[in-house]
Amino acid sequence: MRALASLLALSLIALPTSALAHTGHGEASGFLHGFMHPIGGLDHVLAMVAVGVFAAVLGGRALLAVPLSFVGMMAVGFVVGANGIELPFVELGIALSSVVIGAAAASGRSMPVAAASALVGLFAVFHGHAHGAEMPAATSGLEYALGFVAATALLHLAGIGAATGVTRLVGRHGKTLAQIAGGAFALGGVGVLAGWL
Repeated sequence: MRALASLLALSLIALPTSALAHTGHGEASGFLHGFMHPIGGLDHVLAMVAVGVFAAVLGGRALLAVPLSFVGMMAVGFVVGANGIELPFVELGIALSSVVIGAAAASGRSMPVAAASALVGLFAVFHGHAHGAEMPAATSGLEYALGFVAATALLHLAGIGAATGVTRLVGRHGKTLAQIAGGAFALGGVGVLAGWL
């Protein structure tokens, strides 16, 4: 818990650099552009792969419930953003998502599936809002949304696949390696906040 508090404190120190303009991923229309939006931002990639690693560390029902919660709440955030409804601290929420989710994975502590799902769902709203707010008015919302949902699901699967694959390869030390990966995602989030990455 002290490590998580220290990591969050470090993130808040880096807060002034978190006012990054989230736009600039290029033209955003159709499935392909929706697909490229999460992949084109390091902040999104770190968070979404961290969700998969977190789900793998928790195991059991969390393997499905945690990523599905992220995707579902991201869709809610998308609708909010696409309708022009302002949401405070979107960029900060996106930047902190990999810090908090990565730190939760790194802790390796057991967490109820509902709590883990709520944690990732909270941050997913910010990611979805950014996708929705940056969608041009003339774009097919459904195609664009299907694109970023597909990319997000693949990033989650990459995290789950890497963590479970390593566990199968090295056995009992696999969970420890997945926790270390969670810590790396948290540090990556700090790096994004601080402008180092």
